[in-house]
Amino acid sequence: MSIPILLDLSMLALVTAAGVQDLLQRRIANRLVGIFSLLALGLHLAAGGFAAAWSNWACGAATGLALFLPLYMLRGMAGGDVKLMAAVGAFAGPALALKIALATFCIGGVMALVIVLARGRVRDLLTNLAALLRPLFMRLAGMSSAIEPLPAASVGNMPYGLAIALGTMLMLSMRQA
Repeated sequence: MSIPILLDLSMLALVTAAGVQDLLQRRIANRLVGIFSLLALGLHLAAGGFAAAWSNWACGAATGLALFLPLYMLRGMAGGDVKLMAAVGAFAGPALALKIALATFCIGGVMALVIVLARGRVRDLLTNLAALLRPLFMRLAGMSSAIEPLPAASVGNMPYGLAIALGTMLMLSMRQA
């Protein structure tokens, strides 16, 4: 079996396991992400040595991390989701990691809207969103501001690992078509 196929199959195994774990336990184990990240490194090294590992594994992981870390810092997602996307990027490389992240953001947004609408929490969502974005807009306008606590309780957490899994599967299926 070729290395690119092993990379794709391993990445699918990772996101499937992480998506199921997040759905059932609302967490993604560090051990799962760590083991698969090392597997991705080994596969990239086998594919083309250090240069391939640097350009695909390291840059892909950095891309996944850079795209999801701001959302973690804004309290919009959990750390396990950020680490999972970095591991996906380690398998996919930077270009595909960007596409997977964009697909994941779209899928995650739809999932979030369904959850908020199903729970009847639209007003709380808008109130919390305003509180999260107010410091950003104040800094952009040149004023100082501090992060403020959310005025309403969270409108509900969601298994974002599932959105990452679906985004990864979508982008891999589109690449194969």
